[in-house]
Amino acid sequence: MQTIAKYLALVVLCVSVQLINAQDTIQNVNNKDKIETLKEIKERIKNEERNFLKAEVEAINMRLEKGELSNEEANTLKKDVAKKRALNIENRISIINNKIALLERNEEGYKTNGDEELSKIGFTVGGDEGSSFAGIKIKNKNKPKKYDLRTSSDFVLAFGFNNSIIEGESLDDSPYKMGGSRFLELGWAWKTRVFKNTNFLRFKYGYSFQINGLKPDDNKYFIQQGNQTVLEEFPEDLKKSKLTITNLVFPVHFEFGPSKKIDKDTYFRYSTENQFKIGLGGYAGFNIGTRQKLKYELNGEKIKDKQKRDFNTSSLVYGLSGYIAFDDVALYVKYDLSPIFKDQIVDQNNISIGVRFDVD
Repeated sequence: MQTIAKYLALVVLCVSVQLINAQDTIQNVNNKDKIETLKEIKERIKNEERNFLKAEVEAINMRLEKGELSNEEANTLKKDVAKKRALNIENRISIINNKIALLERNEEGYKTNGDEELSKIGFTVGGDEGSSFAGIKIKNKNKPKKYDLRTSSDFVLAFGFNNSIIEGESLDDSPYKMGGSRFLELGWAWKTRVFKNTNFLRFKYGYSFQINGLKPDDNKYFIQQGNQTVLEEFPEDLKKSKLTITNLVFPVHFEFGPSKKIDKDTYFRYSTENQFKIGLGGYAGFNIGTRQKLKYELNGEKIKDKQKRDFNTSSLVYGLSGYIAFDDVALYVKYDLSPIFKDQIVDQNNISIGVRFDVD
């Protein structure tokens, strides 16, 4: 996870440097070039406002077709939005003309306080508008809202207690510490409304990194004996013994529950804010790393032993998961149908219980 975080930080840093360099380039051009740029922006303003008007008229026509508006009401709304966009063009171009006049009567290299008409790029987590890549959203300041947005996205964070269910034994007989074994899940999920005119059922899908930790009890640790993985007592007094299994999985859930419809003149949205919801589904993916960490003292020296090997853990992982949520907070349960260790005499299956946050 640290490696992944480093790569993400490097990507963000590179993009930030490029944006800063681009801004410096704009600020350092001479007045003549700035004036030409501002003239181009005037044409861009006209096209932009016309596109806004087109989108708003299309939204009004959709409401008219659905019977939400009469012909008279639709015509009135169209006149209102046309008037608003015409005034926007007039006001915004007036601002540009003032800037051009300011530059024309001042010396070369005169600096202004920036240009609010240029589209701005920013990074956001979640949200409805703008394009996105791998959960990083590129936001265009002047992009019109879609009339009906059926798909949204969330950042997923879950953590809690982890253990295993062993064939023929109860959870109380687990050889792993009940409070010390934990899991962490980080991911991104998209949510799509299934039906056109109701948001009661949503299809939720995405990707997650699941990190499952098991801490053996009674001074035990894992060893490989051929194709078997077993627990044995460590010869020294263990301060810590933990097996960590990291999986890349692709969860799929059907989420259902009530939502609130928000109607605006030119768009509408369904919101599940402050609503109960239930998600049922599963996941499948790959084991991307297994590591055992041991801490102990030997002849007065503190030793940390990190063992990276597969420990016969299953390469393919799959299971069932579900959650009961209110707003963005959920009680979350997941259970691996695939065994923790392959080709074992007695199967063990990972189970996790905790809290989950889906943040838009």
